[in-house]
Amino acid sequence: MPDRLERVVPTYQMLVDDIKSLGVEQVFGLMSDDTAVFVTALDSAGIRFYGARHENNAVAMAEGFSYATGGLGVAIIGRGPATANGLHAITYAGRAGSKVLIISGDAATGGGSANGIGPDYKAFNAQAVLAAAGLRTFTATSPATARGALADATNAALQGGAAALLLPVNVQLADMPVEIAAAPAKAARRASPPAAPPPQAVEAALAVLRQSRKPLILAGLGAHRAGAKAAIETLAERTGALLATTARGKDMFRGHPCDLGVIGSFSHSAARRMAAEADCVLVFGASLNILTMSFGHSLPKVPLIQVDAARGSIGRYYPADVAVVGDARLAAEAMAAALPENSNAERPFRADEVSRFLRDFDISRDFQPANTARTVDPRSLGVALEKLLPANRNLVYDAGNFLGIVPYLSVPDPGRFKLTSDFASIGLGFGTALGVARARPDETTVLVIGDGGFLMTMGELETVVREDLPLVIVLMNDCAYGAELHFLKMRDLPVAKSVFPDVDYAPIAEGFGFQAATIRTLEDLEKARPLLEKPDGPVFLDCKLNAAIAAPFMSEVHEFETRHRR
Repeated sequence: MPDRLERVVPTYQMLVDDIKSLGVEQVFGLMSDDTAVFVTALDSAGIRFYGARHENNAVAMAEGFSYATGGLGVAIIGRGPATANGLHAITYAGRAGSKVLIISGDAATGGGSANGIGPDYKAFNAQAVLAAAGLRTFTATSPATARGALADATNAALQGGAAALLLPVNVQLADMPVEIAAAPAKAARRASPPAAPPPQAVEAALAVLRQSRKPLILAGLGAHRAGAKAAIETLAERTGALLATTARGKDMFRGHPCDLGVIGSFSHSAARRMAAEADCVLVFGASLNILTMSFGHSLPKVPLIQVDAARGSIGRYYPADVAVVGDARLAAEAMAAALPENSNAERPFRADEVSRFLRDFDISRDFQPANTARTVDPRSLGVALEKLLPANRNLVYDAGNFLGIVPYLSVPDPGRFKLTSDFASIGLGFGTALGVARARPDETTVLVIGDGGFLMTMGELETVVREDLPLVIVLMNDCAYGAELHFLKMRDLPVAKSVFPDVDYAPIAEGFGFQAATIRTLEDLEKARPLLEKPDGPVFLDCKLNAAIAAPFMSEVHEFETRHRR
């Protein structure tokens, strides 16, 4: 009789309650038969489920949401082929560093009987595959351990980078007596306080700075996230330094009279010229990857001081002469406090001619436009879009040759600029932009994507409209796999297999409910001004590009490969 009075709850309901207790208000995904009950329970509990049309995009949505909010992004997909489908974005999420929890169905525990019905067409060793992709993976092996596994996976995700929880179907559906359910460990919500750099390291950096007449300060996304902008600007004033950022730190110092913009493969000519004159480089919160370094050519061979909160990031991709391990803001404040107001008496980077040169520089005159009768130069397109798009915008980029547009479009701060090339792939921008748009519904999110990546993810046009997400899509349509086209050209090889027919995608987008326009000239773009200045609903621009324009980094890649070819 007491057994009949024992209160039981399905395991999936306990997990739903635990997810809700974390403060999660939305999840992203694509339901499968092995997660449909779980997804329905989440939605019924008031946790909004945003469904994508492909697992890759579902996971990318969670990553974009986490990037935009700084909180946890949750993606729910099915087992077997669904997990395999999402592996591309899962790997990307693991490398992007955002806080992403991927919940996947899994085969029932215990295995099948030798005389049972088979085969299991969804059989897939997700634990091994996800581990090989670099993910921390946890499995709910029984109802009694399910809540603990969820807590462990959540804690791992909150540390930064993706983590996965595998939920076997029979574990999800099993009833669990409430009285014996293991209480989960509390998910960690507070990050460690920022660490001050060791005084000895700060003094070592200052010893180099004091000898510098033309210092250059380079800040990355880590400096922005540390809130180091004001401290770095103060340090620049004390030392007479010029300011610059990595691509991911884009526009951190926009408007400052000593700002060079992006250093590296996305630099304009003024930044390249002035950076070459530096006699010391001080780096805050930047990894110095190949694009920042223009494959080794963006910075002069001068003393380099690298400040980073993670010891392993210093010298990881490019050697540092002085290492300062600590929070970017605290390090900049410590350095500025130790320097007198006019520590660099000569201050050649603050001379009138330098100030005038930077003030008068106009990026629109940095190239010779190559528009044709039926296509636009992507650089000219970027200059025009800069004036037409709402100033309070998020920019999300897919990957490809069209990334040459990056220097021409600005954002309010680095937190509104998102590259999705962590896995060096196309096709991840669309889903990421959907997640960003969901996180910031009161701002305009602009997805810049090539026709190759768009065709991989075009089904998400329906998701945008169904979920009422504020999105402007700028399709950079060169009717080609642009990067491959220029790779082949640089090798004097036939390009025919990288080129495709000129398809007009605007009517297709209109069929899904977008306001759309085909852009072949800058005059066409001007006619679309009302769509862009105050977007009312989703907007789609099919921008026909002059495919002959190669992004600057294409020649850098070619030169690098030529040097290292055996």
